[in-house]
Amino acid sequence: MHTAEARRLGSKISHEVSRGEIESAMQIIGPILRERTPFRLLDIIGTAVGQSDIPKTDLFLDEIASTDAEGGWVVIGSALRQRIEDDLEGALERSLRYIMAADVWYGSDILGERVPGPALVDSFDRALEGLKPWRRHTNHWVRRSLGVSVHYWAKRSSPDQIRAGKLLDFLEPMFEEWDLPAVKGIGWGLKTLGRHHPDMVSNWLREQIVERGRRYRAPMVRKALTYLPTEMRIKALGDDS
Repeated sequence: MHTAEARRLGSKISHEVSRGEIESAMQIIGPILRERTPFRLLDIIGTAVGQSDIPKTDLFLDEIASTDAEGGWVVIGSALRQRIEDDLEGALERSLRYIMAADVWYGSDILGERVPGPALVDSFDRALEGLKPWRRHTNHWVRRSLGVSVHYWAKRSSPDQIRAGKLLDFLEPMFEEWDLPAVKGIGWGLKTLGRHHPDMVSNWLREQIVERGRRYRAPMVRKALTYLPTEMRIKALGDDS
């Protein structure tokens, strides 16, 4: 499949969904999900699907989720991304449900990079407020997705120290996360923040580790230190005395 074909199929699937022909839409997308279709093409299809009537689209997305296909989460995430501007809360709520339904690391990562991550880029303050309850969610894939979302923001946004500081404050309650899948996601977010804001991340780590003596999982801190210069790593770990 190429880009033009993905656009054609996305338009056709969207048309069927708008007509309420969910079974017909599933017959079209089924073979696409069973193949190793590149994510960039699935994103094109999902974006087209996201233009359809929301209640009918939700029925279709639920059917895709039931297939448990890896590519299905890409289509779902890209479709939900189209709602961020007009229905941020609804987009976040649906993405949380699908992260739980996926129940696997790549589902958390795929959806995190397509809904809460872009929400932080497009509607920072509202998204940050809406994501606060996710930090205490019982599902570790939901918590993992927050780190993925921070990674996405840091990768896609121009350097912004004020918002980077807000994200570090946001992640602070999760510093003592102990569940490894979530730990890895948080570390990923800190790693990318550290690439663009090394001073801030170094100082933040020092505050958590040295000044407050908080416990932590080593994989998270190792990831957070990845892009920090040697002197900043030493400072962060309190080895500069």
